[in-house]
Formats: sequence, C-alpha cells, structure tokens
Amino acid sequence: MSDYENMTVAELKQLLKDAGLPVSGKKADLISRLEESSEEPVVEEAAEEAEEEAEEESVEESSEDYDEEDDEDWDDDEDFDEEHVARQKPVLSEELKQALALRAAQKKATPSFRRTEWFRYKRLSRSGWRKPHGMDNKQRRNYKYRGSLVRIGHGKVSTANGLHPSGFEEVMVHNSGDLETIDPETQAARVGATVGGRKRENIHSRADELGIRVLNRRRER
Repeated sequence: MSDYENMTVAELKQLLKDAGLPVSGKKADLISRLEESSEEPVVEEAAEEAEEEAEEESVEESSEDYDEEDDEDWDDDEDFDEEHVARQKPVLSEELKQALALRAAQKKATPSFRRTEWFRYKRLSRSGWRKPHGMDNKQRRNYKYRGSLVRIGHGKVSTANGLHPSGFEEVMVHNSGDLETIDPETQAARVGATVGGRKRENIHSRADELGIRVLNRRRER
C-alpha cells in the first residue's frame, strides 16, 4: 500500500498541481497518475544514457575514418588558396595621382541623379538620367524635395577624365591581336561582352605574357 492511499483527495490534487498534472477524476485516478509521474524520470534517465552512448560511438567511428592522406589533401588545398597574383599597377605622374585622388573625393560628395518620378514607376527607377521637361515639373524648377539636377558644377577633374579608378586608360579588346597595340604601363584591356569563353581564355593568356591587366577578368573555375 502506497503512501498516496493515506492522503486525502485535496492533498493529492495539490501534489498534481505542483507537478503540472491534471487534477480531474476519482481518487484512484489521481493516485495512478502520481505513481506514473514518479516512474517517468527513471525512463528519461535511461533514454539520456542511451543517447550519450550513441554519441560516443559516432565520435569514435569518425575518428577511425580519419585518414592522413585526407589531411595531406587538405593542406594542398590551403596552399592553393594562399596563392596570390599581384595586379599590374599603372605608371602615373604625381599630377595624375593627385587628380585621381581629388576625383574620388568629389565623387563621394556627388548626389545620385535620379529620373523624374523614379519613385512612382519601377521602370523609371531602373533607367538612367533624363532631363526633366514640362512647365510645372518640380524637378526642373529645382524644388528642394525633388532630386538634384545634372549641372556643369558636378563635373570632375578634367585631367582624370575617362580613366579607370586604378589610373589605367581602358582599351576595348575583342581578340588577342588587339593586345599588341596596348601599352602595359598606362593602358589596360577590357574584354568585349560579345567575346566567347574560348577566345576570352586566349586573351587572358596572351595578356599575361605581355604583362597587360584585364579589368573585367573572370574568375577561372
């Protein structure tokens, strides 16, 4: 005879409330519910021990599957990733260096020129700048809550006009023969968008031989 038999129904319900169990039913139901709840921790502990043993076995199996050859292959991959090819730098005069630095600083302060009502129509947000027209056009009348207008005052340094941010002069290339006329000290190649993959590889290999930088070089797979 368990201790629960000597307790009152109120005392049994209080124990059930403390354990977070339902308190409905007869006294026999309450007693059986309390007895089942007292046996559950033993079952849970057994399940936890089984899970821990399974985890230990999986760790041992993974350590047995480890091979030194795999470790060597991993080291080779790391050495491959560490390889770095320096990009060609242009030969610039001090005046041109100062002009490029000034242009970069001016570009940060330049507003983004957006087309009239670009916020209203999605197709306008994707298009470039268009000069606003219309007698009542708020942007043309330079209202403060509209975008900035393209004006002569937003122009950059004329000395660095048309140069790549690196300082190279861009030359469009469509075949490896076009590289012969490029000066690697001041000019860089940009491969045309219509050039295929095989011809592009030939251009890249020939540019490496001549020491010419390719601005839109694709990552080799």
